[in-house]
Amino acid sequence: MSSILFASHNSHKAKEIASLLPPHLKLITLSDLNYNEDIPETGITLKENALIKAKFSYQKFNCNCFADDSGLEVEILNNEPGVYSARFAGPQKNDDANMEKLLNSLEDIKNRTARFKTVIAFIFDGKEYFFEGIINGKITYAKCGTNGFGYDPIFIPDGYTKTFAEMSSEEKNSISHRAIAVKKLIEFLINIK
Repeated sequence: MSSILFASHNSHKAKEIASLLPPHLKLITLSDLNYNEDIPETGITLKENALIKAKFSYQKFNCNCFADDSGLEVEILNNEPGVYSARFAGPQKNDDANMEKLLNSLEDIKNRTARFKTVIAFIFDGKEYFFEGIINGKITYAKCGTNGFGYDPIFIPDGYTKTFAEMSSEEKNSISHRAIAVKKLIEFLINIK
């Protein structure tokens, strides 16, 4: 079994991604390598932040690795919170506070069109590759469901009647923005072997 480094400490994301990988690939995270510091996300786009984390990890651990950055883009808010999704309500990265701020921002607004976007930066033998996943949907008026993390309780993907947080992890992982991007990464990995 070969392993691949995911440049993240986020156990929720790691679990989601690990469930999508083929059995011969083992996902390891920065925490698994006993590296517990945050990599500063100083980019102004999801792509920049993903690349910053991937480059840092590639140079520090001298191995092929990938990093992602994801964001919720709300149409009426000029695609905010976007790259600042995790820190929308402040640097403490509190999911409940972020959702409350977003719901308050949309109070009395009928257009609730939104999309989740993930960009994966993969550095393989020193070369950079990017994979993107997008799922369109809308923001609810209140939190629904207890599964998932982040904005999952207030996002309903197009074609569904329940939020990500009301879905099983298997159901969410089959359609999510992250799943779309990870599947593109896996396809790439299969083709380079």
